[in-house]
Amino acid sequence: MKRITGLMTATALIAMSVSAQAPKDKPNVDKLCGCFEVEFKYAETFSPDPTYKYHDREEISGGVELSLPIEVSDKKIVIQHLLVITDSMIIKHWREVWTYENPEIWKYQGNKTWVKEQLKPEQYKGKWTQSVWEVSDEPRYQGAGEWITNDGKTYWQNTAYAPLPRREYSVRSDYNILKRTNRLSINDSGYIHEQDNQKIIRQDGADKLLVEEKGLNSYKRLNDKECAAAKIYWEKNKIFWGKVRSTWENYFATHSSIELKTKVEGKVLHEYLFELAKQYAAGKIKPADIDARISVSVEKFIGQNQTVAQNQ
Repeated sequence: MKRITGLMTATALIAMSVSAQAPKDKPNVDKLCGCFEVEFKYAETFSPDPTYKYHDREEISGGVELSLPIEVSDKKIVIQHLLVITDSMIIKHWREVWTYENPEIWKYQGNKTWVKEQLKPEQYKGKWTQSVWEVSDEPRYQGAGEWITNDGKTYWQNTAYAPLPRREYSVRSDYNILKRTNRLSINDSGYIHEQDNQKIIRQDGADKLLVEEKGLNSYKRLNDKECAAAKIYWEKNKIFWGKVRSTWENYFATHSSIELKTKVEGKVLHEYLFELAKQYAAGKIKPADIDARISVSVEKFIGQNQTVAQNQ
């Protein structure tokens, strides 16, 4: 009996050890980190409306971006993107969080509103969720998918609803939902972010397709020294932005829906936060006061239609 019990205990310990290991596809997420030369291309391709006037193609090339892992565990990787304009000009860019087998998701509804949704096991088991956050660390979109390796190719794919991208929300208002299919493909020189997007008009509970769009964003790996200035910038500013993330995390933990305003007094949220970051770095705001100042700025942008989580 003692021998049987010992074997059962050993088997249980082995099972626990295996379950605690990082997923076998975690190295794919790791490959999204590093210093990259980036190029973005977008082109509208098809509209069901024969009178629709296609917008000009967009191409942005030659930029350098650091995708910096700022939090890493076996089943979660937080990647902060930093644009390298010059050695003395670094811009905090968007952030992405990869979580393995995440059972809940914040789904975009339109009109700057997100609702927390509990997923069924088949929707998240064996899958990685990519969560994309704005420059201000406010939400954009989330989606889950498996990393697939087939015929020598490795890729992750998901379709999610999102607000208008920054490249468009300031110049057009003829649609209000971007239904985006994102495909990330790892290659020898970095990775490709391919998009098959639908620009949707959502009104009275119905969706109407305005136009489809193709996006092709390439990330070509560079020597890390090309992004050395971005790492220095982050070391100087990571405490402040960590506090911003904590403010958002506390809010999402206690609510099941959120509505955000686009502008307050003519400014978007990241303008308020960048000014606070500048003052904090210059010592004009005391460490004891910065959390409250961040909360005040964020709360200005929270609308009236958010819902407190039921278990709070």
